[in-house]
Amino acid sequence: MKIFIIEDDSVLREELSKLLSSYGYECTWSDDFENIITAALSAAPDLILLDINLPYYDGYHICRNIRKTSTVPVIIVTSRNTDVDELMAMNLGADDFITKPYNKQILLARISAVLKRSSNSASVSREMECGGVALSLSKGCITKDGKTEDLTKNEIKILSVLMKNAGSIVSREELMDELWQSDEFIDDNTLTVNVNRLRHKLSSIGAENFIATRRGQGYII
Repeated sequence: MKIFIIEDDSVLREELSKLLSSYGYECTWSDDFENIITAALSAAPDLILLDINLPYYDGYHICRNIRKTSTVPVIIVTSRNTDVDELMAMNLGADDFITKPYNKQILLARISAVLKRSSNSASVSREMECGGVALSLSKGCITKDGKTEDLTKNEIKILSVLMKNAGSIVSREELMDELWQSDEFIDDNTLTVNVNRLRHKLSSIGAENFIATRRGQGYII
């Protein structure tokens, strides 16, 4: 498995690379932070470890732009540890959020868990359709009657779960578990934000009221 490290502290980057290499991961990085997004995607990694405080562009900008073209798993590893930072990272499509200083074994466990989820996601069908709405997991977009909207990684996960369970109510707890797989990262407000954004995008392609709310129970399509 190849991991691309986006970290401007050369000492921390070297320590992280040595740790991961000792567990069998192949690590790559770049010092060209002005073109770091291109460098990261060109490396075709299985996972990206991303700091927030960086030269030229912060980690949020980088994560947002990576998500425009790629579903590669992204774990934010940063010394910024406020709830706002974590919430923003998740809303932009990050797969996990770890604060420095971190426990090495916990970091390794998180990396393993994210890679496992990514592998499981890759094994399912890349195209789904329900009620006239087509979801392309490979392209990260939804289409209806020739109109298309790009989705974030979280929006893709939410819609794919709802489509797989079409006709049945999916609880908010089930959706949050699917998104983060960890009680530490379950945030009710984050799910609401993502569902509202998804509904807006569905409406823009002519699929108004595609996702219905069942008060006290969850969502259904």
